[in-house]
Amino acid sequence: MPGTRKLGRATDHRKAMLRGMVTYLLENGKVETTVTRAKEVRSMAEKMITIAKDNTLQAKRQAFAYVTKDAVVKKLFDEIAPKYKDVNGGYTRIIKTGTRRGDAAEMCIIELAEPKAAE
Repeated sequence: MPGTRKLGRATDHRKAMLRGMVTYLLENGKVETTVTRAKEVRSMAEKMITIAKDNTLQAKRQAFAYVTKDAVVKKLFDEIAPKYKDVNGGYTRIIKTGTRRGDAAEMCIIELAEPKAAE
């Protein structure tokens, strides 16, 4: 179930961190982080893309309430969501990269996946 991992942080800190990571992912296309954080970010990023596919005023208000940068919301509605208009889910990809040197945490790259061509 999405949103059940506590990630060792207080609720407000965790929500702020996830909002920042989702914003960064939508802005740059990929983020390097730990696997558990990436799984939480994937859940929220896919929800944001699904909301943006609707392209209504209500959808834009919901996106502005979560994403922290106005330019990223514009990019989400103008570039990212139209790219996935024929795809139902699976907008992101998690690629494991090994362990972090300091604490041996399992690291990965989460990125926006290219949509499969409609056949």
